[in-house]
Amino acid sequence: MMYDQARAQQPPDKDVGAAARRAPGPEPLLPAEERDRVSQCLRQALLDFADTPREALEAAESAFDAVTAELASALAERRRVLRAGWQDQDAQAQAEEFRHALRQYREITERLLRL
Repeated sequence: MMYDQARAQQPPDKDVGAAARRAPGPEPLLPAEERDRVSQCLRQALLDFADTPREALEAAESAFDAVTAELASALAERRRVLRAGWQDQDAQAQAEEFRHALRQYREITERLLRL
């Protein structure tokens, strides 16, 4: 473990949580509630496998189908919003808006490539 000088200089009663130390990442593609719901279905399928393997596999397949459908919908909406932001803009007047859209397209595409 490396020495963290900034943390060592904090008062002992100040507790910096993991969320505060973590750098902000990209926005999740799916809402937390949906991720939690599908994760719970998948966990239940894993628990049920020993007793009812076929039903557990069907539940896991349903969880997979739900995630892929939600992901496709979320990506289509993200694309729609991005496109609306730059489609009707003049290239000379809106160069910064174009750069932002390009960064967003790159970030999303790279995330998909890492899947």
